[in-house]
Amino acid sequence: MSYKTLRYAIEDGIAVVTFDDPAAPVNTMSEAWQADLTALATQLSAERDQFRGIVLASAKSTFFAGADLKGVMRMDAVEAPRRFFAEVEGMKRHFRTIETLGKPIATCLNGAALGGGWELGLVGHYRIAVDDAKIRLGLPEVSIGLLPGGGGITKMTRLLGLTGAQPYLVESKLFGPQEALQLGVVHELVASADALLPAARAWIDSVQGQPEAAQHPWERKDYRMPGGTPDNPKVAAMLPVAPAMLKARTRGLYPAPAATLSAMVEGAQVDFDTAMRIESRYLAGLLASPVTRAMINTFFFNMNAIKSGQSRPGGVPKWRPRKVGVLGAGMMGAGIAYAQASRGMATVLKDVSADKAAHGKAYSEKLTSARVAKGRMGAVEQAELLGRITPTANVADLNGCDLIIEAVFEQRDLKAQVTREAEPMLAPGGIFASNTSTLPISGLAQASARPAQFVGIHFFSPVDKMQLVEIIRGQQTDDETVARAYDYVLALGKLPIVVNDSRGFYTSRTFGAYVMEGAAMLGEGIPAAVIENAAVQAGLPVGPLAVLDETALSLSVHVLDQTRADFVAEGKTYGATPGELLVERMVKALKRPGRAGGGGFYDYGADGKKHLWPELKTLFERADVPWTAKDVQDRLLYRQSVETARCLAEGVLTSVHDANIGSIFGIGFPGWTGGAMQFIYGQGVEEFDKRCAALAARYGAGFALSDEVRAAIQKFRPAY
Repeated sequence: MSYKTLRYAIEDGIAVVTFDDPAAPVNTMSEAWQADLTALATQLSAERDQFRGIVLASAKSTFFAGADLKGVMRMDAVEAPRRFFAEVEGMKRHFRTIETLGKPIATCLNGAALGGGWELGLVGHYRIAVDDAKIRLGLPEVSIGLLPGGGGITKMTRLLGLTGAQPYLVESKLFGPQEALQLGVVHELVASADALLPAARAWIDSVQGQPEAAQHPWERKDYRMPGGTPDNPKVAAMLPVAPAMLKARTRGLYPAPAATLSAMVEGAQVDFDTAMRIESRYLAGLLASPVTRAMINTFFFNMNAIKSGQSRPGGVPKWRPRKVGVLGAGMMGAGIAYAQASRGMATVLKDVSADKAAHGKAYSEKLTSARVAKGRMGAVEQAELLGRITPTANVADLNGCDLIIEAVFEQRDLKAQVTREAEPMLAPGGIFASNTSTLPISGLAQASARPAQFVGIHFFSPVDKMQLVEIIRGQQTDDETVARAYDYVLALGKLPIVVNDSRGFYTSRTFGAYVMEGAAMLGEGIPAAVIENAAVQAGLPVGPLAVLDETALSLSVHVLDQTRADFVAEGKTYGATPGELLVERMVKALKRPGRAGGGGFYDYGADGKKHLWPELKTLFERADVPWTAKDVQDRLLYRQSVETARCLAEGVLTSVHDANIGSIFGIGFPGWTGGAMQFIYGQGVEEFDKRCAALAARYGAGFALSDEVRAAIQKFRPAY
């Protein structure tokens, strides 16, 4: 029989199935593969007397990648549920045919097996993996708006129990080979991929004459679900709590976790085949949800675009700095130093005094000590990491750095001073970066002797937790420097987006639009509690007033003052927005600079709890101001999306994937939307335009779409 995506051979009485799609770098459940699976099930059934066991293996560097999501996105939203239900049921029927042939099946996991790839691996009765901590296994579907519908829910629940399987299904927790062995979902580890096939053969030979070896645990007469079924009183007592806890976490905005939990519980109460159909129905139902399609677009396609370097200039060799200097050992500099040292980079952390530099290094000691205490890091590993950070007050210690990043206070003169002082220390061909969050890179590059090798690398706080890094190309920054900055960010394990220079770039500009819209609403008389709660209910991590407090109202005022000064230097006058003027009043007149300064929109107790400053009611709230939760939420979401579209129209952004990933991971735009641009496409371009016009008529020009912005929205509209 001829196959397109796999090879089949009977070798020494064992049927060896090797997945190897020549048309793709990884194996996926493409249409060609689905046809091959149908033929394979037929051939194995017909030839079952010719072999004593089956091996499932891969010729790729990974085992199997899962479903062809591009095909899913091409399906019509109305037709998709019916079509996909039929496809997934057919696939599972073939899986079932193969795993119930009465022949022991060994799965050889040579690399990553995620989503449908892990479900394919679960066809094997015995699973062998290479003992490599870099290998990821599991079911990430919920994280992209889907659920594991190829048998993953039904099988993992039966293997681990309702409670045990929940993190791996509802929360999409991935795991490595060692954890898989401890869980019992992998049975054996080998040192290398070359050892997989011999180990599989040895196991098949060892279980000849043992019928139970050719069965999954739930097919045996003595099977009991770990922890008990929903009929168990202990499990039954927990079931009403689980959905409430889930809704508290997702705010009811994400359908996939709830559907997964339902499929788990319902499937645990019925026979295996019925549970598999329940799983398929829930999966098919999700495909009708716009949230699912938005999340697939962003968390799969856009994320892959970032990781594969679609925004990285081509033709530049891969690069990794051996030694990196960080100027400024404050919160940002200390965080950057930790991020680098944890990824094996030698780091020189410089400040104006040795004490301040040492204090910055102490931040890494604090983080690593917490990990050591929890058993996540060994003492030797901690010592090695800390040994990579050299605190200093001596600029000469920066000599030979491949990259120097200044992370000093947002003050143009200070940044110019440290640039001139440190740049001569760079190794030949080295690059210089500014961690500024708002000041235009082209202006800062005026202090550089080599502006072509000057770039913005904007980290987010706290650096050890925030994944996004914004790379800003100045007017003179060359492609090689941008590419090197991109490689550096990837080497840190973070997500780089590339934007062109402008005031506030992309993330700070859009973030500013969000928080100042919140401040403007407060100034209009809308209650602060309404603004904050509406934001959270829309899926934003915290309300705009709380965010302003955390980032410091005084910093926003400093940026405002710097902007005014820059405009004056250019012979212009800057017109502050209502939100900016309110924040300025909070700081300058009311002496409320933010959390670090003792309080802002919130008061902070000694116990760490916070509550809205009571004076906000007297100072700002007006009983005669009409408002609706819908309008408040739309103002917060639409304002960010409009600003994002403007960035595309102006060339600050050059891709939708940078916009979507940047908005979610940089400024907390709700994940259920798929990001600021995907939110527009999810609403429908025409409907979005109409709603913007209504908001602009009532709340100002911040919501108005120009013809250039409309054209950019249409130009960047994704097509599948």
